Amino acid sequence: MCGIIGAMSFGRAFEVTETYISTMRDVMAHRGPDSAGVWISPNKKVGLGFRRLAIIDLSDTANQPMSNEDGSLWVVFNGEIYNHAQIRAELEAVGGHTWRTDHSDTEVILHAFEEWGIECLARFRGMFAIALWDDRNRELWLIRDRIGIKPLYYSIHHERIVFGSEIKGILQDPEQPRQVEEEAFYHYLSFLTTPAPQTLFAGIKKLASGTWLRIRDDGQVTEQKYWDVLDHTQPLQDASEEEIAQRILSELRTAVQLRKVSDVPVGVFLSGGIDSSTNAALFSEGETGRVKTFTIGYNGQYQSYQNETHYARLMAGLVGSEHHERLLKVDDLINFLPQMVHLQDEPIADPVCVPVYYVSKLARDNGVVVCQVGEGADELFWGYPTWKLALNLQRYDNLPVPQVFKRLGLGVLQGLGKSHKLYYEYLRRGSLGQPVFWGGAEGFTETQKKRLLSPRLRARFSGLTSWETIRPIWDRFKTKAWERKPLQWMTYLDLNMRLPELLLMRVDKMSMGVSLEARVPFLDHKFVELAMSIPEALKTRDGHLKVLLKKSVHGLIPDELINRAKQGFAVPIYEWFLGRLGDVVRRELNDFCVQTDFLNPSEVTRYLDDKRSDKVWYLFNFALWWREYVHN
Repeated sequence: MCGIIGAMSFGRAFEVTETYISTMRDVMAHRGPDSAGVWISPNKKVGLGFRRLAIIDLSDTANQPMSNEDGSLWVVFNGEIYNHAQIRAELEAVGGHTWRTDHSDTEVILHAFEEWGIECLARFRGMFAIALWDDRNRELWLIRDRIGIKPLYYSIHHERIVFGSEIKGILQDPEQPRQVEEEAFYHYLSFLTTPAPQTLFAGIKKLASGTWLRIRDDGQVTEQKYWDVLDHTQPLQDASEEEIAQRILSELRTAVQLRKVSDVPVGVFLSGGIDSSTNAALFSEGETGRVKTFTIGYNGQYQSYQNETHYARLMAGLVGSEHHERLLKVDDLINFLPQMVHLQDEPIADPVCVPVYYVSKLARDNGVVVCQVGEGADELFWGYPTWKLALNLQRYDNLPVPQVFKRLGLGVLQGLGKSHKLYYEYLRRGSLGQPVFWGGAEGFTETQKKRLLSPRLRARFSGLTSWETIRPIWDRFKTKAWERKPLQWMTYLDLNMRLPELLLMRVDKMSMGVSLEARVPFLDHKFVELAMSIPEALKTRDGHLKVLLKKSVHGLIPDELINRAKQGFAVPIYEWFLGRLGDVVRRELNDFCVQTDFLNPSEVTRYLDDKRSDKVWYLFNFALWWREYVHN
């Protein structure tokens, strides 16, 4: 796991130098404290930079940037190829490859590309952001893994392309503008993050999950989505529930075992829920020593969030782990805010960034360099109570009611002054033939955004809705899905947006902020393909959440953990807003509204006075980001 950076010049005016690359590279030192490297092409048209967190093959020969035998290929790579040994064996059987390292997965990428070209990606099982310079064909490849576990940003300006693991590296280019992409801000208010390829920085983009970018040395750019889960499903309509449950556990066991591949200590984040407890149980299988597990709770009792530490201790005792936990208080959040904004690069408006950072730090402070985390299970197996509501609403919307009656209903609600309500937004979507579900994390509705924006932005975006960012995903779903059911859409949408750009982004930025690698077994692409092959009816049988996953892990983890009520990993943000945190937020937002022209100050004040801590947190994150990265 590492930080990568690089640039390629298209014209004669700009030369890539070692100082230019190393300056961008070293603002990401937290991503790779173990070593650093730079490679500049002889003609100074291409440069690659690298910060290393050594995990697989700790020798110096595995350092990056790395080249093949004749120097015609150069690569920097962030992530892990878990099946690298298998691919190496396949390449050795083919012959014609000279190896310099003992077991580096980076070197496997180089030789795989030599042998199979870009089609080598089909063999990789892992998480990765890859930049590869092909000197023979004079082209640069930028590649993001199938699920989007690792981020990759780029900017094309002044006859060059600059790319990296973090935006803060790209911003070290003195000619990179620092301006707000206002349309991205509009969508951020809906999704708590910016949908790829946009970022909140005008001119800086992020590569979408499962996508590669090829840039020729004359500046010609080609983009292609090389993987879509809907191209790899095998419908399990005739399989029994028992058979599917067995396949789920078998595939998950493989995913967990693959993610134990490491030359440094590996641990497990353990909340005490089904997902992390399953990780801990499967991880402990075959271990001769004690697994290290890590839990975060809160100092005090809160109505909005109940500590799960006792459930985590129960599971830790069952697997005999060396268990560590920390209880956070509001001061931990407030003190962390400046670092949080710095690490995020652009707002990730989820307060769970705070406990993710502290549990990562807890692990790193206790000698662990890699941890397994539980993201993805809820999206694949219908694990959220809010999804149950959305599924029912979609089924009601699908009833054969003429659109004219839906539009009449909208008119009535408008007349009653209810257009800002969530049910109005759902009816509006249904009246336009759009799906009710726009993602597992929604901030403000379209009507709420129009009220919240300044008059200038309200006028600018009067004809825009955030459906425009979802429409391409919806079109792909309608074209490719073997089962065009609401739950399949919900999972597919979150696989394409919320997971890569919000949940996985927070894990990457917060864990790498303390030089810790996070691995995600539930989002192994083979496991995802299996989950998306299961019919909706089996996932939602009897209206119970996560029914198939629970059946799969029955007997592996205690029934007490399987049957307890769902509680997501969260923060008691409501109660904390009632105290000192609320004062900090109000001051920040008041100053922001005075200095900028993004928001309607009276509407911001209304949210503050109504103590809408969730909505206010989204605005607060944007204000902090603007001050750190744009204003300053």
